[in-house]
Amino acid sequence: MVVDTEEEFDWSAPYLRANTSVSAMKQIGRAQRIFDRFGLKPAYVVDYPVVSQAAGYDPLQEIHQDGRCSIGAHLHPWVSPPYDEELTTRNSFTMNLPVPLQHEKIRILADTIAQRFGRAPQTFKAGRYGIGGDTLGVLEQLGFNVDLSVCPRQDFRDQGGPSFSNFDSSPLALEGGILEIPCTVDYIGWAGPLRPAAHRVAGHRSLKPLRAVGILSRLGVTNQVMLSPEGNTLAEMCALATSLVQRGLRTFTLSFHSPSVEAGHTPYVRTSQDVETFLHTLDAFCAYFMTELGGVATTPMDIRNEHMPTADTSR
Repeated sequence: MVVDTEEEFDWSAPYLRANTSVSAMKQIGRAQRIFDRFGLKPAYVVDYPVVSQAAGYDPLQEIHQDGRCSIGAHLHPWVSPPYDEELTTRNSFTMNLPVPLQHEKIRILADTIAQRFGRAPQTFKAGRYGIGGDTLGVLEQLGFNVDLSVCPRQDFRDQGGPSFSNFDSSPLALEGGILEIPCTVDYIGWAGPLRPAAHRVAGHRSLKPLRAVGILSRLGVTNQVMLSPEGNTLAEMCALATSLVQRGLRTFTLSFHSPSVEAGHTPYVRTSQDVETFLHTLDAFCAYFMTELGGVATTPMDIRNEHMPTADTSR
């Protein structure tokens, strides 16, 4: 369970350094109560606005002290010091920043997390999934053991970001002792092995006016689903998890953005009814996963220790 724990901002507006409100954090208990009921120990990957303001970190400190969560790092470059880069869409992807600047932003974030929670973070997730080879090198230098940034089947190159089109949702051991645990994203539908190709063709810009992706989804041909209550229905999430279990996947990442626990902060949760639907979907999927699929609650570091038992985790 990974929660992108971050400030509230208009996702469709330009990036602004002044967007640092973390008012939604007062409602994080709405989700934590669900996690507690199922024995889930979420990884709250926190960004600088959250960890630098009492309104952001106070709601997490008791949960962390009780051992009911872990704390990782989540970098939104545009609101993380030092503020040396131009504010552009391209620079919202960490991978595009000069390596020394990447290093300083992540170091300052990690140091601030250590001050607030008593221990340096070992898990990292890049905002906007903006991970690159240089970033992984920085993470190794700073003592991180797990990266959670890869978003399989997604291609962000049109915005200057990375492409994960050829990645699946399986954990991947990287050089330097870092384990990559991707988001859980894949295709469902009766097209079988042709699902990725059909979705890719339907998503071509020439077919966007025809809404071809939506048509294929409604026809049950192919549908790209993320294991998240944001923008995905309970039925879609259950179908994805079931299909991936049948295909042999054994590690699943359920994720969402912290501002979604309160209405009006993300495109997925605009009203109080949306909040209820969001929480119900989260709760019902956990029940389905734990009972119908026989799922087991775990943490990023537990998965890392299972996949890389000889790696040094003391750093």
